[in-house]
Amino acid sequence: MKIGNQHYRSIWFDEQSQHVKIIDQRWLPHQFKIVTLNNRDAFIAAIGDMWVRGAPLIGATAAYAFYVQMKKDPSHQSLDQTYDLLLATRPTAVNLRWALDKMRALLTRLSENQRPQAALALAQEICEQDVERNRLIGVHGLGLIKKIATTKSPGERVNILTHCNAGWLATVDWGTATSPIYHAAQENIHVHIYVDETRPRNQGAHLTAFELAQQNIDHQLIVDNAGGHLMQHGDIDLVITGTDRTTGSGDVCNKIGTYLKALAARDNDIPFYVALPSTTIDWALSNGIAQIPIEERDSLEVTKIWGKLDNGTVAQVQICPDNTPVANPAFDVTPARLVTGLITERGICEASKLGLAKLFPEFVTN
Repeated sequence: MKIGNQHYRSIWFDEQSQHVKIIDQRWLPHQFKIVTLNNRDAFIAAIGDMWVRGAPLIGATAAYAFYVQMKKDPSHQSLDQTYDLLLATRPTAVNLRWALDKMRALLTRLSENQRPQAALALAQEICEQDVERNRLIGVHGLGLIKKIATTKSPGERVNILTHCNAGWLATVDWGTATSPIYHAAQENIHVHIYVDETRPRNQGAHLTAFELAQQNIDHQLIVDNAGGHLMQHGDIDLVITGTDRTTGSGDVCNKIGTYLKALAARDNDIPFYVALPSTTIDWALSNGIAQIPIEERDSLEVTKIWGKLDNGTVAQVQICPDNTPVANPAFDVTPARLVTGLITERGICEASKLGLAKLFPEFVTN
């Protein structure tokens, strides 16, 4: 995707400097900053403090962390310690563990002098595969938008509701929930995106709105609680969200507030789809509510908010009384029964063990 007229990925290996670089998403949309990650601690901070975020991007970032650490210290102790430290950064997104497992499985079979280059090659492969998976999600999801467009009058828009940021900034490129949207725009289908602000970190307001504006896609920012109202009045044709972890039975864990959108969609007979690469499926789990660990984040995310003041300064302000007690669960689980379908790189399936088995038989056991 593009920022201005220049194509970017969310993370990349710069051949000239031989460093890993990211877009530091903490400063968007008001400031565009590229940061170099040149040691393991920087990668840990980038994931834990959400310089990067989104399940696929977290996995890709962790993979590059191995390369940087193996250049410094390719020992077995360093390898195991890197795995453990990175795994502890974000407990909910399963792509993190998936990428770490792939890296450790490869590197433990190699001699120490082989590890740096092998880690770089695998990290780059993980990134390329993520881009292709997300592109294919868009190809398959495009059909849903096309079908709705055929029911519209000429020039009438297809209205899509999103939640959080499941865009290219949450992946290496294309995004998950946004990939069908970007494909539809490329085919000149008039899509109009209602962008949930997504409290408390406002990834919808900060990131999804930024992305869509950069791609010249028609959109409006709404407060989180407006989604149900719009559905009641026939203003939403389709809901597409992403996910940080989906169970083998089709339960979907995503940014807090997703469950409420699914309930409203069901009450108003609006299709609710979840877009995800297969790397986000935790095949070992069958009950998302009982089994998926929900990250509890810092209270400051709730009590304070970042924004641009009238004088142009970007600042953080407090929005509640001093010393207000806070609960800040970062995710919720939407039961499979509320999900119309899962959009994956292999096609669209029912949110169930049987549905997933039809697309991914190699992962499903009886």
